[in-house]
Amino acid sequence: MPALATAALLLPLLGAAPSAAGPSDAPPAPDRLQRAFAAAAAEYHVPRSVLLGVSYLQSRWDAHAGAPSVTGGYGPLHLTDARTALAGASHGEGAEDPRGDDARAPLHPAARVPAPTDLPARLTTLAKAAELTGLSPDALREDPVANVSGGAALLAAAQRELGEPLSADPADWYGAVARFSGAEDSATAAAYANDVYEVIRAGERRITDAGQRVTLAARPDVAPDVSQLRDAGLRAASADGTECPKTVSCEWIPAPYEEFGDGDYGNHDLGDRPASQRIRYIVVHDTEGAWNGVLNMVQDPTYVSWNYTLRSTDGHIAQHVKAKDVAWHAGNWYVNAKSIGLEHEGFLADPDAWYTEAMYRSSARLVKYLAEKYDVPLDRQHILGHGNVPGTTTATIPGMHTDPGPYWDWGHYFRLLGRPFQPTAGKKSGMVTIRPDYATNRPEYTGCATRGEPCAAHGSSEVRLYSDHDVNAPLIRDIGLGTTPTTGVNDLSSRVSTGQQYAVADRWGDWTAIWYLGQKAWFHDPGKNPAAVPAAGRVITPKKGLESVPVYGRAYPEKAAYPAGVPAQAVSPLPYRLPRGQKYVVGEKVPGEYYYAVTFDEASHRVVTGEDLYYEIQYGHRVAYVRAADVTLATVR
Repeated sequence: MPALATAALLLPLLGAAPSAAGPSDAPPAPDRLQRAFAAAAAEYHVPRSVLLGVSYLQSRWDAHAGAPSVTGGYGPLHLTDARTALAGASHGEGAEDPRGDDARAPLHPAARVPAPTDLPARLTTLAKAAELTGLSPDALREDPVANVSGGAALLAAAQRELGEPLSADPADWYGAVARFSGAEDSATAAAYANDVYEVIRAGERRITDAGQRVTLAARPDVAPDVSQLRDAGLRAASADGTECPKTVSCEWIPAPYEEFGDGDYGNHDLGDRPASQRIRYIVVHDTEGAWNGVLNMVQDPTYVSWNYTLRSTDGHIAQHVKAKDVAWHAGNWYVNAKSIGLEHEGFLADPDAWYTEAMYRSSARLVKYLAEKYDVPLDRQHILGHGNVPGTTTATIPGMHTDPGPYWDWGHYFRLLGRPFQPTAGKKSGMVTIRPDYATNRPEYTGCATRGEPCAAHGSSEVRLYSDHDVNAPLIRDIGLGTTPTTGVNDLSSRVSTGQQYAVADRWGDWTAIWYLGQKAWFHDPGKNPAAVPAAGRVITPKKGLESVPVYGRAYPEKAAYPAGVPAQAVSPLPYRLPRGQKYVVGEKVPGEYYYAVTFDEASHRVVTGEDLYYEIQYGHRVAYVRAADVTLATVR
């Protein structure tokens, strides 16, 4: 389309040029984006439902104030310009030993994530949109209306390239939608297109991050012509060897199990789960690097490992380690031995580097599949962030990682898992589930780009904790970190996260106090915009007569449980205590257990199970363990 024609179409939506008196301060009309979808759909002869459905899967119609996603995608249509967006480096957030096993020397491999060079087409769609529309790259990045027009132009171009007519029937656009994903293989493209058509059939309605009201009316009768995918020119992809649901695209890119001299090997341990030991946790990470570089690392035997990597642009999944084996990913050997690790393409300390809806949905489908297969409860005591995994000993606490960080939308993620965080008790219950409104909950964080400097304002799944019912009171201190608490984006001392549950310690007006790290911790919880909802569940408290009980970062067996040839591991309490009168929410009762696997030859590997039992509890931002013999269990309703 000629540039002048496109500009003329968009002029009423982009707004007139500012007058000599200066730009207008009036906010855009709340239906501006809805009208932009209608105008772009009409101009490029793309069904409005298709344009809205594609945009929802990319961004949920959010504009993110012109900031790029984790893979350099801009605006509601996620037009990609990775060379511009990914020029910055990732931010470090801890120096943990990923194995976290005291029986072996600490492992601290250097990260080697190369900058993108030859970028695939899926990361450079903005340039093509500029060519098709005549709009400037800046406009396509910064203005949602222009961005929508660019997305419509790309869809129309894909339809023409497939030799298909610019039909008004959304069912005729399956191939173009699949091509829009940027996927290089048919399985990934099909999974993406299927998600778009699921959105179209179900319909959606929401208010975006910019206050725009957007509606996609449900079209339950739409049955797309999936045969179009045969002509899309995409390579066939095999899911052979993978452990994934059929509703996602998945490929096997194995992490190597290899020796490399001096008795050393990598980059995971062979096992026999769940026959040998139960899988209890799924751990959510972010990659702190881009897709290709991250895959290079996990294929290095001297590096570390995780089970799956998820791509942001289209939700594609690569599996690296079988569920039966133990990956080195969480910094705590007890958790590693009982978990599956998922790395999501992204950056913790970049609030504007947003995750796509495609990746959230793909991840949720994978987690639901794994949780059902291995009987992992879908709650925040078992679906952990890396930042919820405890240090194993006092010395390891400061180096533990904090990803995926405050900008991961746990509320949305659990809605996709089919387990939304709802009230489960009356208003005066002695227990709460943290549940702020992600979009409007914007606590200040510092240190995203420059140490001590404020991060960009952004929605967050986390709530700040104070030592009194006053925002000017000191923040809650974590004695394990041994530092003064700050608002730093990686400082977990005084934060709780959506879905986590705590026992109520007190209430004062619009404030609620919980038991946290052995202290009474307050958060602002106004009735009109609550940060938590009432809950019911199980809690523990020290047994009668005990002033306090020790807290552990792992549930290891007692010394007598270890057979000959397996060195007994220390049952080391952390520097924390659980004082008399305080209550903490229980995740599960677990046996003391240790997986001995320190050699390449798995013949020496042993699972040691003791008589001592532990309760996993939500102690601070991270989970922890207490001996069942030290505490009393109670139910809160």
